[in-house]
Amino acid sequence: MTSATRTVLLTLKHWPTWLLIGLLRLLVYLPFPILALCGYSIGQVLYFFNRRRRHVALTNIRFCLPELNEKQRRRLIRQHFGYLGQAAVCQGISWYSSRRRLSRIVRIKNRAIIDTYLAQQQPIIVLVPHFIGLELGGTAFTALVHSGMYMYQRLRNPIIDGQVKYGRTRFGSIPIERHAKLRPVLRELKRGTPLFYLPDQDAGKRRGVFVPFCGMPAATVPTLGRLAQLSKARIIPAYARFLPWGMGLELRFGDALLDIPSGDDIADAARMNQLIEAELHTMPAQYFWVHRRFKTRPPGTAAVYSY
Repeated sequence: MTSATRTVLLTLKHWPTWLLIGLLRLLVYLPFPILALCGYSIGQVLYFFNRRRRHVALTNIRFCLPELNEKQRRRLIRQHFGYLGQAAVCQGISWYSSRRRLSRIVRIKNRAIIDTYLAQQQPIIVLVPHFIGLELGGTAFTALVHSGMYMYQRLRNPIIDGQVKYGRTRFGSIPIERHAKLRPVLRELKRGTPLFYLPDQDAGKRRGVFVPFCGMPAATVPTLGRLAQLSKARIIPAYARFLPWGMGLELRFGDALLDIPSGDDIADAARMNQLIEAELHTMPAQYFWVHRRFKTRPPGTAAVYSY
């Protein structure tokens, strides 16, 4: 089979994906408030059709926000799906918008915190929890602050995979395979390339340790402290938040974490989870509740997402 034939077959097989990408590219030309409203409305509709993810979100919120009653939880999940739709529709901005437009949409708060360390050529780990606006926030970081390095896992759909990789690297960012050895990561950190560290996904039994997250044992990757220690990097939290009424997105930097590394990888992982837990209470509708954060369970405990 020739290369041209493979290209044709790939195009035919994935024509719905190409159609979606084309639509997202066209939507980029809409004013951001209209784009945000369209996405939020689509998310509200999808809330009624995606029963499985709705169940995952409700289960997570029951564990993490036990102070809410059932009506409040379901209202929160509907808001959450609205923001999911907004993030999806705004994906084209991450892929195609210019630096100039990104600077109009994204408001960077507390930028002096990270600029100080960049000016000192200090290695930096940017701790980026899974809030819904992180993709757009990450693009704005690389376009307006500094190029970066991100851990990358290949997606099943080759068209989406290529598009995501293009969007994340178009302003000079460097992809690092998720299971790559630490040596190339440390080398880039010491060269002054910030690492985007996404910490709050289920790590599985092989890679994770169980530390509390909202009072629940959560399988967590315990490498943050080790990376910081080996690279002598400062850890700076960054939080992405969609602003109300389509006013844009806020990318806010927090103070550098001076208590990590502590020399205890498990204690550092627990401290990291505490930080994320505190932040999710400030914008609960925008935390990534549809991820099965508690999928991996300690031995002898029951699964939590069965229904």
